[in-house]
Amino acid sequence: MADPTSGQPYDGTDSLVGLARTLRAAGVAATPDRVHAAVEALSLLDPAKRSDVYWAGRLTLCGSVDEERRYDAVFDAYFGDRPNSLVRRQRVVIQKMQLMADDSGSGSGEEEELPATAASAAASTEEHLRQRDVARMTAEERAELHRLLALMQLPGEVRRTRRHRSAHRDTVDPRRTLRNWMQAGGEPAALRHRTQARRPRRVVVLVDVSGSMAGYAGALLRFAHAAARRNSTPTEVFALGTRLTRLTREMAHRDPDMAMAAVAEAMPDAGGGTRLGVLLKEFLDRWGQRGTARGAVVVILSDGWERGDATLLGEQVARLQRLSYRLVWANPRKAAPGFAPLAAGMAAALPHIDDFVEGHSLAALERLAAVVRGQQ
Repeated sequence: MADPTSGQPYDGTDSLVGLARTLRAAGVAATPDRVHAAVEALSLLDPAKRSDVYWAGRLTLCGSVDEERRYDAVFDAYFGDRPNSLVRRQRVVIQKMQLMADDSGSGSGEEEELPATAASAAASTEEHLRQRDVARMTAEERAELHRLLALMQLPGEVRRTRRHRSAHRDTVDPRRTLRNWMQAGGEPAALRHRTQARRPRRVVVLVDVSGSMAGYAGALLRFAHAAARRNSTPTEVFALGTRLTRLTREMAHRDPDMAMAAVAEAMPDAGGGTRLGVLLKEFLDRWGQRGTARGAVVVILSDGWERGDATLLGEQVARLQRLSYRLVWANPRKAAPGFAPLAAGMAAALPHIDDFVEGHSLAALERLAAVVRGQQ
């Protein structure tokens, strides 16, 4: 099939796969199984027809009302306002959608084509923002960062549950098969199948809000808010300051600014010192040991500076690692040239950590999210 505007062969599957990649950059969980379903749906329709491509994608790639709104905005930006041509735009569209932060509604579909030089400059600026250290951002860059963090998701790695769900293949479901036969009057009928249900693991986020983390705490709290608000499974958030503060209720606010205002009221100790070992012990005694951390993906966002006993910190981190499914520590200082975990607290905790990653920039937080999802 040829594109009517250029005469070049038009591959509807390639465009749909590219759309799915753009959707993932904009926060839509366009997983491989959804993409496969979308390609199958499009094979039954006309891939050169805009409405057919739209509905093939919307009915298979979206899983919530919020994702449908994002899908509409991405679709308009990706294919443009041309009603009969579905040839992909320049690659810059994908780069732009990675930084799409419009959470108010669908796009207008009236974007203008960007010149090559403008596209290159925009991509360079966006990549610079993704790599820039949070503590060194200007006010404008920080505002843009906050909008982008609101789009992020932090689901835990998928696990199998004891429950089953119906499936087209896998093992035979004896109860549903027998019920099907009885409804058929005892005559042989189609076998029914089932498979084990899967769901994301619980995520627990512990954010260090001490004075040494002053340049990063605000962005990391917004990252935790995105995780708590957008996850389908419960996400627990705690602040580690001069005391331990549970922020799960404050993070329930849908609006990030309202959530941050509630968080500020809940933890007046931000910016002070912290004793990580003592606070982790309190967390484990009050919440973790009772089920909050059991089998969960636990994320500690801290530079590891310990004002108390480093030995106690090491013991509590080891205890937390035994309870959790995976223990991830994100240190904003790790990206500094010549970094080595020489601080007593960090050195004591490191042997018991499953994943030790950076946490200083948007790109680093994106990689952290991938680790939590079990993709890295």
